[in-house]
Amino acid sequence: MSGEVPGTSGRVRRIVRAPRPEAVPALVARACAIVGLLDIAAGVFPRFRHSRMHSLAEVLPGALGPFAAALSLSVGVLLLLLAHGLRRRKRRAWRAAVALLPAGAAAQFAYRHSLIGVVISAALLAPLLRHRDEFAALPDPRSRWRALANFVLMGAGSLVLGLVIVSVHSRRMVGDPSLADRISHVLYGLFGFEGPVDYEGSTSWTVAFSLGALGLLTAVTTIYLAFRPEHPAARLTPQDETHLRGLLEKHGGRDSLGHFALRRDKAVVFSPSGKAAVTYRVVSGVMLASGDPIGDVEAWPGAIERFMDEAKAHSWTPAVMGCSETGGEVWTRETGLDALELGDEAVVDVADFSLAGRAMRNVRQMVKRIERAGYETRVRRVRDLGESELERIRRAAEDWRGTDTERGFSMALGRIGDAADGDCLIATAHKADEHPGQYGDLKAILHFVPWGSDGVSLDLMRRDRSADPGMNELLIVAALEAAPRLGITKVSLNFAMFRSALARGEKIGAGPVLRAWRGLLVFLSRWFQIESLYKFNAKFQPRWEPRFVVYRASSDLPRIGFAAMQAEGFVDLALPLPRFLRRRSSVAAPCAHGIAERDVRAA
Repeated sequence: MSGEVPGTSGRVRRIVRAPRPEAVPALVARACAIVGLLDIAAGVFPRFRHSRMHSLAEVLPGALGPFAAALSLSVGVLLLLLAHGLRRRKRRAWRAAVALLPAGAAAQFAYRHSLIGVVISAALLAPLLRHRDEFAALPDPRSRWRALANFVLMGAGSLVLGLVIVSVHSRRMVGDPSLADRISHVLYGLFGFEGPVDYEGSTSWTVAFSLGALGLLTAVTTIYLAFRPEHPAARLTPQDETHLRGLLEKHGGRDSLGHFALRRDKAVVFSPSGKAAVTYRVVSGVMLASGDPIGDVEAWPGAIERFMDEAKAHSWTPAVMGCSETGGEVWTRETGLDALELGDEAVVDVADFSLAGRAMRNVRQMVKRIERAGYETRVRRVRDLGESELERIRRAAEDWRGTDTERGFSMALGRIGDAADGDCLIATAHKADEHPGQYGDLKAILHFVPWGSDGVSLDLMRRDRSADPGMNELLIVAALEAAPRLGITKVSLNFAMFRSALARGEKIGAGPVLRAWRGLLVFLSRWFQIESLYKFNAKFQPRWEPRFVVYRASSDLPRIGFAAMQAEGFVDLALPLPRFLRRRSSVAAPCAHGIAERDVRAA
């Protein structure tokens, strides 16, 4: 590897890019998808079989006859489903394609005695067999929820495709059936029964075979997913957690995000020496790590190598969210990946913090106003709270969550008051009311996780909706003022994405490109906490520490961004459970160090 790693005083720049994946799986996947689309077209559209494409359609499964049409649809849909797995070099997708192509060719030859069709299947099968070593990726973590998702998606797709099949034969329809009749005919046909729509000649058989094939395909794939051996998503085991806590005890002061590695919905890989580790979660085929590796910096390369080996074994896309500048340098040096500045972390040095001065006037006035309204604050370690009070705080944090979706991944712990987290810090706001609510005088909560032996990092903020605005400022100031007696010298607040662009774009002399980029960020702030988090953090006059995203290629960034949004809880593709069925003991934090959007706006 050539290239040069910048010093710690600069920014991480793009250096040598990691070798691109082999082109063979991508070419085979494209060919598989093209043949699948042609198979579907040959089975669905009668005009396709009698057009200029007739010579090609004739040698595809389903070119003629009801049985071949049904076979064409089945093979086409399966090939489309397999194309993505082949692109990712999945071994099971390769096995399915190797079994499917000869079966389709044999059925086609037996039905129409087409040698050319067999040759076409062999032309796709040959590179699969020749390059079988390219398709060695292991399966992704999964659960049986995918069977239900498959049933819903395949059922909807079959219904839409079935309506197309029923409607393209309109010239042979008997009468003029309504849309409701056509939908009924599709639903009956998916279950193998005759519907209310009738056709002239053999078209009825062609449509019936095609609809029956779609229904059978939906049933078979769903049954397979439901009864295949379960391989659940990885979780942090008690042994892994104990090992990580030992590493954090020795080296936890280096990275403010270190304690978030103890989320129990992450997996972990350790260096061969056991002195370093990388925690991650797999989301939509992206192996997403967060923060810097845990442990001795000298052992980081070993943990990173294990991480990359795991990504290669499963054909996952490797990515790191929110690593520090030092972490970015090590990742790019050891792997050849690229690094891009993602934003800045706000860090307040307790010794330098004061409410005095013009710059702190707004915060000072807000805090004084809230204190005059009768609010008081308490800042304590988790181990100093009783179990009954901790349970009340857990339930309040759950009920005060700003969204129905649990949020947080890279900068959120995902729990409050665990017995193993006694060093965590909880700041609470209280106000005695004539008519106390469900949680008595408790009005707002801040939760911090340890950052080494002398620091804390903000995890979440929650407040009662009936509480006065400014609860966040009140509790942050209370935590900073209580920090000296707790032995805390530094406090990490929220992470502000694209902070430098927002700051530079509003200054005099900013160029048109920078102003346009800032305008786009302000526009996106209507839905995401970009500008609001930056302005909230800036109130406390912090120092800004840059954070980076590490990625393999620019083309991977959209996929990584979507996976990160899923991990953080902004996008939820899973079927939601009713709120009363969720585990109340597992309180997850909102996004970006846990600050909820409505809390920022209220502030």
